[in-house]
Amino acid sequence: MMEITLIQGDITEQSVDAVVNAANSSLLGGGGVDGAIHRRGGPEVLAACRALRASHYGKGLATGRAVATTAGRLPATWVIHTVGPVYAADRPERAELLASCYRESLRVADELGVRTLALPAVSAGIFGWPLHDAARIALTTVRDTPSGLTEARFVLFEERAYQAFDAVWRELGEGRGHGSMVD
Repeated sequence: MMEITLIQGDITEQSVDAVVNAANSSLLGGGGVDGAIHRRGGPEVLAACRALRASHYGKGLATGRAVATTAGRLPATWVIHTVGPVYAADRPERAELLASCYRESLRVADELGVRTLALPAVSAGIFGWPLHDAARIALTTVRDTPSGLTEARFVLFEERAYQAFDAVWRELGEGRGHGSMVD
């Protein structure tokens, strides 16, 4: 049984098995969640990402895919990096790429034996995905994807992101985002 929770806070402060990073394809850090995770995780995260680039991901990580590294100095064991799509209203197929970010992150988490996972609102920042739609895709994908997780914790930095996720969670008939259980 997986519990899906929503909190407003800083994803880099979550004591969980793994944290999902809304990464850019270079895996070498950036702004928003990506920059915060790299700063807090320290040089260990960057070194692990550089090693990935030097091996299997020479051209970077493809949109919709996920890969794990150490969490470095974060209060987690792993960082699962996923690259979300840039929003384009005229390209509805990109929603599948966003859903893939969450499915792939859960797949990697299961491969690592992760039980507790903190997730951001992938693509809802600089990549411009409308919050309500990003929340719908994120919540339905995580809810509907079989996983060995005990908790999927959406950590929303801004109040408006938290409010959007909470509203969608209620629209989906799941009640408020605190302590909702999913089979």
